[in-house]
Amino acid sequence: MAEIAAETKQQSKVMVAIDGSECSSYALKWALQNLDDKLKSGVILFTAISADYSGVCSGSYASVPLDMVTSIQDYQKIFAASLLSKAKEICTEFGVDAETISSSGNPKDAICDAVQKFHCQLLVIGSRSRKAIGRVFLGSVSNYCVHNANCPVLVVRKTA
Repeated sequence: MAEIAAETKQQSKVMVAIDGSECSSYALKWALQNLDDKLKSGVILFTAISADYSGVCSGSYASVPLDMVTSIQDYQKIFAASLLSKAKEICTEFGVDAETISSSGNPKDAICDAVQKFHCQLLVIGSRSRKAIGRVFLGSVSNYCVHNANCPVLVVRKTA
């Protein structure tokens, strides 16, 4: 029985969703400081690259030129790589190996899909602490993940 527990612990995967915000950075550091036994086998750092360009051009008769969309996509990939690299350096400072993954799509769906695809046992995500009205209009990625991810979700909120 102890062998099974040791094997399960060794294979446990923790994914930390990051987006470049102070909240996600805080959640990563909190996890590294407080979940050290769960992270010994490594952590998956995940970021989603938005595929929604509807805000680029709001005119009903205008269309976004292909070269502009390509330029935005290239910038987002560079930003995601930089973000993941910085997060990986933080993990290294804590002595934790990290795998980095990015995916295109709506962050809510991309995070939940990645949790399932990589068989994660825990998702750590930051909370922006929006008021109820902000969550209604802007949505809440953390709330969505709590209700839709196929594993336990730890929402880390920075307190004052």
